Amino acid sequence: MPRLMAVSFERYGRLYYLDPGEQTFRVGDRVLVPTDSGPEVAECVWAPEWVDGDGVEAFGDLPACAGPATDADLARDAEHRRRRAEARLVVRRLIKTHGLAMKIVGVDYLDPATSPEELVVFYFTAPQRVDFRVLVVELARSLDSRIDLRQVGSRDAARLSGGIGNCGRDLCCATFLKDFEPVSLRMAKAQDLPPNPMKISGACGRLMCCLKYEHPLYTEFAREVPAVGSAVEVDGEPGVVVAHQVPADAVLVRMKDSGAVSQCSRASVCGSRQTYEERPEPKPRRRERHRANPSA
Repeated sequence: MPRLMAVSFERYGRLYYLDPGEQTFRVGDRVLVPTDSGPEVAECVWAPEWVDGDGVEAFGDLPACAGPATDADLARDAEHRRRRAEARLVVRRLIKTHGLAMKIVGVDYLDPATSPEELVVFYFTAPQRVDFRVLVVELARSLDSRIDLRQVGSRDAARLSGGIGNCGRDLCCATFLKDFEPVSLRMAKAQDLPPNPMKISGACGRLMCCLKYEHPLYTEFAREVPAVGSAVEVDGEPGVVVAHQVPADAVLVRMKDSGAVSQCSRASVCGSRQTYEERPEPKPRRRERHRANPSA
């Protein structure tokens, strides 16, 4: 049974899972995480725990924790944060000076001790292509570093910036979501959500990624229960399905005799599904065409 722990580089940021080995950490401890640019300081947000072997397969091959952070590591991390904050202020001032239509959403700093040379990477969004050649020259002169500007999309911008979603919790892309799966408007219609972009769009302006989470549940429910407007029998009394309640695993049925609307479980209405499915569907009414009489 393996052990694993979770760390985060930013408060309320994305979680990264590590193999603690034989080491023991507590929540709040600063540890070293191996990255492409060298070990970085992160905060332990989930103490090492034993995890069932079947469940750990979802995490894949976990990198090993490089141990606790020393005072020198904490000082280096504080210097990196200071350089990133300074670079963000400088680039915003220069963008405003040159009137460029771009927005900085993230800054990354690579220490020359862990990389071939000092490098500051800026992530930005822009509605169209931006000529930032003059901006790069002035940034390199002001920060005395090599500059790299990278344009990202709206979803990646939301991941880098973070924020609070419509549900009141931190954005999924900024915490645990790794890959962006395609989300369509058909998923929102299947969940009976209003086609209002303001209500079904996330912080990135695209359809919310969480529409993908419950879509299989709604698809399975719609495949097993009668559709809205179908005739069913509940306890021998005929009725018509008027609505679906997927979270409650039930449907609303309007009884024909009494006219009352009652909440029925899936099992009670699925038992009569074969009855109404065998009934022939009514043929569509043929539209009559009226031709004008020339002699009239």
